[in-house]
Amino acid sequence: MNSTQELTVDSFASESVPLRIAIVTETFPPEVNGVAMTLGRIVEGVLERGHSLQVVRPRQPRDATHQQRAGLDEVLSRGVPLPAYGDLQFGMPSRGRLIKLWSEQRPDVVHVVTEGPLGWSAVAAARKLQLPVTSSYHTNFQRYSPHYGIGLLKAPIESYLRKLHNKTMATMVPTKAMMQELQRCGYENVTLLSRGVATEQFNPARRSAALRESWGAGPQDLVVVLVGRLAKEKNVGLVVSAFRAIRARVPNAKLVLVGDGPLRKPLEESVPEAHFAGTRKGEDLAAHYASGDLFLFPSLTETFGNVVPEAMASGLAVVSYDIAAAKELIDSGINGVLVAPGDELAFVNAAVEVSTNLQQRTQMQAVVVQSVAYLAWGAVYDSFLHTLSCAVQMHGRGFAATGGTPRQSGQSGKAQQRLAHSNLQTLL
Repeated sequence: MNSTQELTVDSFASESVPLRIAIVTETFPPEVNGVAMTLGRIVEGVLERGHSLQVVRPRQPRDATHQQRAGLDEVLSRGVPLPAYGDLQFGMPSRGRLIKLWSEQRPDVVHVVTEGPLGWSAVAAARKLQLPVTSSYHTNFQRYSPHYGIGLLKAPIESYLRKLHNKTMATMVPTKAMMQELQRCGYENVTLLSRGVATEQFNPARRSAALRESWGAGPQDLVVVLVGRLAKEKNVGLVVSAFRAIRARVPNAKLVLVGDGPLRKPLEESVPEAHFAGTRKGEDLAAHYASGDLFLFPSLTETFGNVVPEAMASGLAVVSYDIAAAKELIDSGINGVLVAPGDELAFVNAAVEVSTNLQQRTQMQAVVVQSVAYLAWGAVYDSFLHTLSCAVQMHGRGFAATGGTPRQSGQSGKAQQRLAHSNLQTLL
């Protein structure tokens, strides 16, 4: 197959703007997952601030045409279905094509969002062309692997991810805890990029009596909600266990599962009393959050978990393991409940306690919205752009972490790279 068939190139915006940014990702809206939705938000914010963007991604089965809007062009590459995520495409290696593309249409900076073969190719191409390159760490692939029978690959995957990210000038992560964990694992250039929540969309005003009625829930009935992919790595079975324990104490309780995935059919058969809402977006999704009462978040594989601040902004009490976004946002016993990661009995007991203690739940709901009101997306956009601008600035001074960049006299490539990271952190 020739390059014309495998890589379709639209013209990169030619107008003069502060930064020309190439973003490389395996997932992008309208796909529905935390990474895609976060990236979509950042793209919108960057465009609003007058920068131009080139998004390099695999062609997805649902793609009909390129997304065209001012300042944004897309480059669609060949992909293959991602195992267990058949609706997504895994980007194929494209180093040579990216070198050709960026030689002809040179960006100011490259940002790699996902770490598949396409992301690795982008890092290699950027280094070859002496372009500043940054990355994001979004998904714990090494923690997903045991759920799909490939646990033996955990160590090689960890090594691969560390090597890829350490070839970039900055790796952006969503929580302080993740920063510390990656640094302990040998990541050398980690910086914080928090995530925001659209409080204008997710808020208690979206609560719908009609929607609750469609679930068979009256005004005083308890509705337990889960929003996310129905898959093994999301630990959905623990929500089912917790709900059954809740229902033993609160017979009129309802369970609403928002999302889709490979476990949906088995769950429909094993939990017929649950309401399966499927994938929801926009105001419809916001109404599903706000029309619930208790949000359960049992996942142990998240780097963040966008659904937690969305649920909190919607006015729900949240029970979660003490990880990722929940660890950062929940003051246990005040605006939600945290339990030790992996302690399933404690999780179930906490869910039952919040379900049966109306006073506690009401007190949490009274403060939870205000506790996440500061998570404005504008600050996230500015932080993202600041990190890219710092990388461009350091690259311009000759400190880029690229194999072909001129070195200071007497310094090895490793020493030069450490100096680049040190200077970038000073700017940040």
